[in-house]
Amino acid sequence: MLFTELGLSDETVKAVADMGFEEATEIQAKTIPLILAGKDVIGRSHTGTGKTAAFGIPAVEMTDRSLRGKTRTLILCPTRELALQVCEEIKKFSAFMPWIHTCAIYGGADIEKQIVQLKRGAEIVVGTPGRVMDHISRNTLKLENIRMVVLDEADEMLNMGFREDIETILGFIPNERQTVLFSATMPEQIMALTERYQRSPVIVGTEQRSRTVESVEQFYFSVPMGRKTDALQMLLLAYEPKLSMVFCNTKRMVDELSEQLVSKGFRAAGLHGDMKQSGRNQVLDAFKSGRINILIATDVAARGIDIDNVDAVFNYDIPQDIEYYIHRIGRTGRAGKTGKAYTIVSGRKQIAALNEISKYTKARIERREIPSGDEVSAAKISALNEKIKNLADSGKYDRFTENISELAAQGYPAEKIAAVLLGMKITEETKNIPEFSSAAHKDQRSPEKRSGTAKIEISVGRRNKIAPNFILGALAETTGLPGKSFGKIDIYDSFTTVEVPEDEKEFIIGSMTGTKINGSKIKIGLYKGKTFDNGRGERRRNEKSFNDRGRNVKKIRNSRGYHRGSHGGTEKRHH
Repeated sequence: MLFTELGLSDETVKAVADMGFEEATEIQAKTIPLILAGKDVIGRSHTGTGKTAAFGIPAVEMTDRSLRGKTRTLILCPTRELALQVCEEIKKFSAFMPWIHTCAIYGGADIEKQIVQLKRGAEIVVGTPGRVMDHISRNTLKLENIRMVVLDEADEMLNMGFREDIETILGFIPNERQTVLFSATMPEQIMALTERYQRSPVIVGTEQRSRTVESVEQFYFSVPMGRKTDALQMLLLAYEPKLSMVFCNTKRMVDELSEQLVSKGFRAAGLHGDMKQSGRNQVLDAFKSGRINILIATDVAARGIDIDNVDAVFNYDIPQDIEYYIHRIGRTGRAGKTGKAYTIVSGRKQIAALNEISKYTKARIERREIPSGDEVSAAKISALNEKIKNLADSGKYDRFTENISELAAQGYPAEKIAAVLLGMKITEETKNIPEFSSAAHKDQRSPEKRSGTAKIEISVGRRNKIAPNFILGALAETTGLPGKSFGKIDIYDSFTTVEVPEDEKEFIIGSMTGTKINGSKIKIGLYKGKTFDNGRGERRRNEKSFNDRGRNVKKIRNSRGYHRGSHGGTEKRHH
């Protein structure tokens, strides 16, 4: 279904078009009309299905222009990274609605700046539970005008220990609200939340289709941010597919990538929905005939293309919808042939999305390193040598021996002449090899399962009024790692220890250094059985219950004269 068919405002349709998207994903097409109709919704949705737009577009559409500055939608996310991403996406959806302001509030950042933003007025607020609680306690986040609450990645928030915070936050919001929940899984805790806080929710999921493409070998390459084009160029030079398709998510990226590859001497052309039919036909004819051998396209534009001899598919962008991945790689490996699919990823979020694709498709996506420039050059030289030997045996160029004899008579040995000719050819073959290092980067996490744990020590404890969810929330928000990555948390009087993945310990320590937890600036390092402040080595387990924070929030609520109403809402006591 096209976005133009969803009954959206002209401003939203234009914003989505400017982002380069034409067709709604399955979860978007099913969810957007329900939310716009005021229904409570449960969306069963994995990463990579376009769920941000599924709730972000309705949030924008439902913002009442007459209530400028009043917060109408609150979106809760498990991590700072996701909150920022959701906030930025919603700003794009509302690009042509200047009366809508969106604000992200999350831990690990200056709360005073967030207070200033909230005081200016934010119709849509995206935040992590801990920081939202902080703003509620400071009375800097006003919830009385909230009409829609979204719990994004609800299962992950529960895994991170945020259930009590979520329930407390929902308790501050009026009963007359719409509650939307997105979760990849539906454990008992999720069902308990929906029963208590939603009214007759509509469950929306994506269809389960065949997930395997057995004739296609699948690989991925993790590269630094901003180096995807160099990586793609290196792969095209190294593997030399006779016919290949490169997929991008937006029309703008198709145009940019086409221009860049053509400027480097590749026979490439782009295909997207803004092209006239005559231009589209010309590109397809050139691709089918082999005049160009690299077709760069969006998912929508590639529909209807039926070519059996595509050797390889390259995912330059992670697809907007997991189903698109199936469609993309199905372009190769046809007619009894074996095909190859290569995906280029940058950063943890994209690796996490690829991990979801791997689980969803039940397919093994093998990690590979980008070939080095020396490796590509060596392969080119080897292939050229083989070609020279074959042509020499064929006698095809024997007629040019007279030219060699003439040059030899002028004092140029045949070996030197051959070396010059070979060097000219090799230089031509290798001139477009980019400088590229495929060295591993610490900020990139492989979707392959990790093993082994280490223990880190953080310089805050009971004296700082720390609870386990404070620690887990700060770790997940700052590092971008899922809550389930972290193990046992032990809180002592003046420090806390946490079990972390062995191969991520240095990244976690580096990310957390200098941050604050519950207002206290921390020190962090590997646990060596001693504290930061006195070195005496506090060994006693903290047996104290960590319900203090819940009691404090109840005090806040009671002091303002609220009590919990039906469906988890709040009602003001009248005295």
